[in-house]
Amino acid sequence: MPDYEPGSADDIAQLLEDEATYARQTRAVAEESKTTPRPLYEIAAEILATWKNVYFGAVPYLEAMFSLDKITDNYFMDDGDDIVRYFLSNAASWRGTDARRIKAELKAMLVR
Repeated sequence: MPDYEPGSADDIAQLLEDEATYARQTRAVAEESKTTPRPLYEIAAEILATWKNVYFGAVPYLEAMFSLDKITDNYFMDDGDDIVRYFLSNAASWRGTDARRIKAELKAMLVR
């Protein structure tokens, strides 16, 4: 049981620290992905390893990402960037630090 009450200054300080950490991670991922983006199949493998119970709507796009190297590749008639966009749209229920980091990495790829 915590030594502080919910909504206390400790809670607020922790929340602010978490938000600052997330902002730093997002910037770092965006900077890194500008120079050396990871292959989409590698990102898909990490998603599968970290997201237990993948939302059924995201599964086909995650499977498609295993067939893609770059966001400019095609998966049958779909562009890689469309596959990533559809995955992100269906991954809203995926939460946590890994989810935020990986989603930021994918979004940074789309900005190019």
